[in-house]
Amino acid sequence: MSKRVKFSVLGGVILVLAAVGGLTAAKRGKKAVEVRTEAVQGRDLVASVTASGQVRPQSKVDLSSDITGKIVRLEVKEGQMVTRGQFLLQIDAQQAEAAVQRMEASLASARAGMTQAQANMLQAQNSYNRTAQIKKTNPTLISDEQMEQLRTAVDVNRALYESSRHSVDQSNASLRDARSSLGKTTIYAPMSGRITRLNVENGETAIMGTLNKDAATLLTIADMSVLETKVKVDETDVARISLGDSAVIQIDAFPDTTFVGRVTKISNSAVKGVATQQAADQAVDYEVTIQLVNTPRETRPDFSATAKIITDTRKNTLSIPIIALTVRENEALAKGDTAVGLGKARPKKEVGKKDVEGVFVVGKDNKVTFKPVRVGIAGEKHFEVLSGLKAGDKIVAGTYQAIRELKDGAVVRETKADAKKEQKKS
Repeated sequence: MSKRVKFSVLGGVILVLAAVGGLTAAKRGKKAVEVRTEAVQGRDLVASVTASGQVRPQSKVDLSSDITGKIVRLEVKEGQMVTRGQFLLQIDAQQAEAAVQRMEASLASARAGMTQAQANMLQAQNSYNRTAQIKKTNPTLISDEQMEQLRTAVDVNRALYESSRHSVDQSNASLRDARSSLGKTTIYAPMSGRITRLNVENGETAIMGTLNKDAATLLTIADMSVLETKVKVDETDVARISLGDSAVIQIDAFPDTTFVGRVTKISNSAVKGVATQQAADQAVDYEVTIQLVNTPRETRPDFSATAKIITDTRKNTLSIPIIALTVRENEALAKGDTAVGLGKARPKKEVGKKDVEGVFVVGKDNKVTFKPVRVGIAGEKHFEVLSGLKAGDKIVAGTYQAIRELKDGAVVRETKADAKKEQKKS
């Protein structure tokens, strides 16, 4: 065999191998992407916001002492029911009683001083009146200087009398204050309810609660007939909640039971941390109060609860799976970028413009087309479709990885599980 023939045969083999490789690569490039599909159809959707919190009574009061003293008598126990005005505890009243006695003695002394000052004032007035009468009948017997001294004596005694009257008023006020402090040694229930917390024992010292309320709290009385839970809702969800929205509450202590509630209050200010100022990237939460209905008698304060607040509902509305909705870059932004190649970075997003939300619709030839969709409320697993699709449209509903990498014109095929379901239906 000549060299020319050998080279010709070798060249033919190479061409055949190249053609086979090209066909194989082409087939691989057109290999269908395995996806899960679903038809657009009507469903009942419920939009909700889930948040957690603790069960608390709607009305409660933390009792603390306004004076410092030893508790000499304690008549209640934790968990006991009390009524308004019922005696709770007694603080040692010896110092308060002594203060009342001192103020009573001070008041008696002030009244005696006022009586004396009044008598001196009347005496000075009478002396002045008699002297003035004598001077009127015989002007030479009484000098003007004597009259002036008598008039000054009247003015001084009148001022002393006024001062003694004010001293009596001051002593009266001090006595009322002492009696008020004495009254604060006996503590009565300000409301009816259950004693949910008792922090003291007989013989302990009660301290004033002006500076440290938590340490000074003696006991807590709560009205357990009306309970509520306060949950923290993220700023992105709180705008969707309205007063009166219904809620389903799950209390951890009763795992097999759900309870109904209603939103009664939405805070106007964000819940802030105590120690530090909120950072720019820190989540902002708002407090939402939900009143519970028909809770068991065994419910106690501070039970953990999770509330599902119903914000909106739709009946038989067109919907798509949440996973099916994806985002693609706005092509107009990419084309309008003239800075590429000039050493400037391409902007990721332009102010006032957003990427396009949509789904991949499967055509008859199993090719997908990205179609923009406007969605409404979000249920647990589906979005409401406002525009862009119609009932019966076949869309790509999974997987997440496949949807993220899909492009217009890609060929898809159903997963084996979906194909078997379609065969069973047919």
